[in-house]
Amino acid sequence: MAATDGSEEPDFPAEPPEPQTTVSAHRSSPERLVFTEEGNTDGWIATDLVVDLER
Repeated sequence: MAATDGSEEPDFPAEPPEPQTTVSAHRSSPERLVFTEEGNTDGWIATDLVVDLER
């Protein structure tokens, strides 16, 4: 076993990747969008106003 001076960083495993979630937007009427999550037919969000995200 090699001696160390403690200056090396510990070998931690990489963080697990975040799970990917697919969200779809469906237009139920000209004024309304409904967002659904893939594989989750019980959960949805309907809205009359949607804005674009900016980064």
